[in-house]
Amino acid sequence: MRFLFVMDPAATMLPDKDTTFAFLRSAQGRGHICLHCEPQDVSLVEGRVVARVRSVTVSSTEPFVTLGSPEVVDLTELDAIFVRKDPPFDTAYLHLTQELDLVKDQTLVVNDPAGLRDANEKLFAFRFARWMPRSRVTRSPEEILHFVEEVGGRAVLKPLDGAGGSGVVALTTGDRNNRALVDLLTREGRDQALVQEYQPEIRQGDKRVLLLDGEPLGAILRVPREDDIRANIHVGGRVEATKLTAGEAELVADLAPTLREHGLWFVGLDLIGGRLIEVNVTSPTGIQELGRLDGGAPEDQVIAWVEEKAATFGTSGG
Repeated sequence: MRFLFVMDPAATMLPDKDTTFAFLRSAQGRGHICLHCEPQDVSLVEGRVVARVRSVTVSSTEPFVTLGSPEVVDLTELDAIFVRKDPPFDTAYLHLTQELDLVKDQTLVVNDPAGLRDANEKLFAFRFARWMPRSRVTRSPEEILHFVEEVGGRAVLKPLDGAGGSGVVALTTGDRNNRALVDLLTREGRDQALVQEYQPEIRQGDKRVLLLDGEPLGAILRVPREDDIRANIHVGGRVEATKLTAGEAELVADLAPTLREHGLWFVGLDLIGGRLIEVNVTSPTGIQELGRLDGGAPEDQVIAWVEEKAATFGTSGG
């Protein structure tokens, strides 16, 4: 089969961390042809969606990534397209999803472009508010500060379009920085932000659950540094092995039908103390850490699923 990975520059991948690198390694090992492009390489030509791509191969030794010569491909002639562009979800990303809409009935797109548009990673979680900690989205600085008081004096404030822990701050009653932080994240009341009740269980870790077609591949526990409230690996979180509790398994089963309905095939849920914090759909990470901790190769499960799903589209790319 021929797979296209629409993502950031290939050279930015970390061979021991990036989930996309693991997907490429697995697909390559299973005999597939892998192609790479960035969002700006996708275009419309007389009704056809095409991309200027380069073949990509990965290796466990340097050079970790090797790109071939540029060529132009019709996206309907491919077997699957992996959308692995890191946030933010900006205008260019929006246009990419709209272009991919035109081919998704002929070529499997993971995740579905309409699903990517629908599922802001902070706001989509509110579809399952019963599983969330107390949360509010507002642009009002006064409302945010009042919320902190309502939930006992500790809360976490996040930008709606951030990723990797960027912009996440703690608010504590009595801290003279609170107003400045709220003004900064809301741009003095012009932008909405998410404020959530602080979950003390974060000191034990933030559980990243990776789902494939609504079913759990497994979970890892990301434990924050002592001097940080953020557990993201990107900002220094430590990774430990973990399992789903019965309550967390119930949460996953409750979300699964909605995720499938929106074509959100590969998803990362963030849970703290059994509560849902975020639904990550753009480029979920953690599969390499999961594989190292449980001794498996969960990326192979993903590629095998893509092989089977892509075959139902009747594409001619392979």
